[in-house]
Parts: sequence; structure tokens; C-alpha cells
Amino acid sequence: MINYILFRTGHLLSISLPLKVAYAIGITFSLIKYYVSPRDRHAVLGNLKKILPIAEHHKIRIYAKRVFVNFGKYLVEFFRFSYLSKDGLGKEITIKGLENVENALKKNKGVIVLAAHIGNWELGGVFMGLLGYQISGVALPHRNPLVNAFFNSQRKRMGKGGMDVIPSSGMAIRRVYEALRKNRIVAVVGDRDFTATGKLLPFLGATKIIPRGPAVLAMRTGATIVPGFVFRQGDNTQILEFFEALPEFKNEDEAIEACARVIEQKIRQYPDQWLMFREFWKE
Repeated sequence: MINYILFRTGHLLSISLPLKVAYAIGITFSLIKYYVSPRDRHAVLGNLKKILPIAEHHKIRIYAKRVFVNFGKYLVEFFRFSYLSKDGLGKEITIKGLENVENALKKNKGVIVLAAHIGNWELGGVFMGLLGYQISGVALPHRNPLVNAFFNSQRKRMGKGGMDVIPSSGMAIRRVYEALRKNRIVAVVGDRDFTATGKLLPFLGATKIIPRGPAVLAMRTGATIVPGFVFRQGDNTQILEFFEALPEFKNEDEAIEACARVIEQKIRQYPDQWLMFREFWKE
């Protein structure tokens, strides 16, 4: 219940105050969390030690603080989804590589957007909805039903019919198959395995269980995997970039490996935007 009250309070402040003020409050609370939450701080520091080259380890606490700051900004933006409109295209967000999604949709077998907990990944789905794309997002339900309902209402708020949220439990697989059969876009984060059925692979310098979901779905449905990530810029504008579609693979293992390599590359490129507050390799 406390988390629900905190999120609702953050939402109220974010939509009531100018964006710069809301950012300042979000950053302040995030830095407080950095200092008063040793579990989260140690998790982020441990993750960064795996990602950053040894030559950068003397800056590791600077990077860690940036992770917390970026999370604070992410929350403010998430709370302010009701302010987004098509007019923000080119101002708040620039979209690159949209032709990769368009070309994949022409196959009429659905598109799996391979995402990760990088930048403001939620923003990408909302803006695709604003542009009129039929998009579904697979999301891990929050334990608190009130928090879960609040987050899903934010995700569904915008776009043509809103973004369809598919909980990663229950009938998720059936709903994903249905969405792909309708040639919808299905966004899946591929950097955490929530099912304990993934594949153990080298990942960012250590071994980690990587989700099978995107690869298995593509192999079984013929859907095309298009990597897509949202990257924050120095002025807090965003770039939603879709990369070249992954090729068809001979087997699931090859597909899983390819998905892992794409995500690994982007995390190394933007380590302070990987919003992972768990000890990733100890889960």
C-alpha cells in the first residue's frame, strides 16, 4: 500500500508541476534512494563492474548515480504520459529506423520488438500507439494489484485504442500468439528471464539465463524480430531506434544467442541507462 501511495503522489506532482521542477524532485528522491538503500546501490554497482571495462572502474560510482538519476527521470516521464501527443514527435522523441518495422509488417506474420530495460522503454510503446500502430506489450505484473492497475492504466492511456498490456503470467502465450496472428507489434523485454526456462549463455562477461520467449515466438509463428530501444539524450529528449530485423534462424538456440548479443551490445553502449536494480548475475 505504501508503494501505491508513493506512486500516486509522484504522479500527482509530476502532472501538477513544470517538467523541470518534476525532474528536479525525481532526481532528488532517486539520489536519496542511492544513499539510503544499500541493497539497490550494491546491486547497481555490482552490475556495472561486469559491464564497464576495467579502465572505467574508477568512475563506477559516477555511473551508478547516473543510473538512479535516469530512473527518477523515467518515472517522471511515465507519470506524465497523459501530456504526450503526436506534436511531441521530433521534440520529446525522434524515431529512427521505422522502415524496419514497416518492412516486417508487410510479411503479415506479426513483429516482435526486442527491447530491454534501457532508457525509457515504456515511452517507445506509447509513441508507437500514438502513431496508430497496433501494439501489445508483455509486462511483469506488480505484486500489489493497485500498483499494477495504475501502471497498466498509464500504458493504455495513449494511442489508437491504447497499448494492449499482456501480463507475463496466465494466458500470456495465447494472447501473444493471437496478437501476432493479427499482424500486431508485440514488444518484449529480453534482458530478464521471469520463467526460469531460459538458456544459460555468456552475457556481459559472465553466464546468465537469457529468456527464450522472443526467439521461440519467432521460430514458431514466423514473426520477425526487430530490435528496438529508447535512448535518452543529454537534453532529456529521446531517440526511439529500430534496428535491422534479425534474420531467420535454423534453430531456437541460434535465435536466442542473436537476441542476447543485440541486447548485450546496447547495454555496453549505454551502461548508465540500464535500469537494473537487482544483482543481475545472482538472481
